[in-house]
Amino acid sequence: MSHEQQGYYRAGEAKGQAQEKTGQMADTVKDKAHETKDKASEMAGNARDRTHESKDQTGSYLSDKTGAAKEKTSETTQAAKDKAAGATQATKEKASEMTESAKETAQAGKENTGSVLQKTGEQVKSMAQGAADAVKHSFGMADEPEDQNKATKRDNY
Repeated sequence: MSHEQQGYYRAGEAKGQAQEKTGQMADTVKDKAHETKDKASEMAGNARDRTHESKDQTGSYLSDKTGAAKEKTSETTQAAKDKAAGATQATKEKASEMTESAKETAQAGKENTGSVLQKTGEQVKSMAQGAADAVKHSFGMADEPEDQNKATKRDNY
């Protein structure tokens, strides 16, 4: 596998891992939000049931208590909603950070791969030029340096 392919593979692997972790975190937050909502709903239902029973048994004295229970239930429900919203926002921010990190890793791999490919290309070009010069020389077609060319002409005269 070439360096470029390895770089892309690593970047893709990092991105996939980030997406998987983000998905897991989002699922966890959703599950906790649903649990909290269900608990709050259950508590509200229980409070409502208790309120109706108490009101029937004790009359107006518990009417004040019922209002307090309703208020407490409302506060608990709102607190659960706020907590779920905060957890969701934190998960989104973490996912965004992980995605950005994966992008940076991929970019660094891409830049590193480009540098390696450029160096390899230059080496191949140099080797090809050397081979071409060797073939020309073996057939007597090589360009002779000017100083050597002048010396040959003087010797011939």
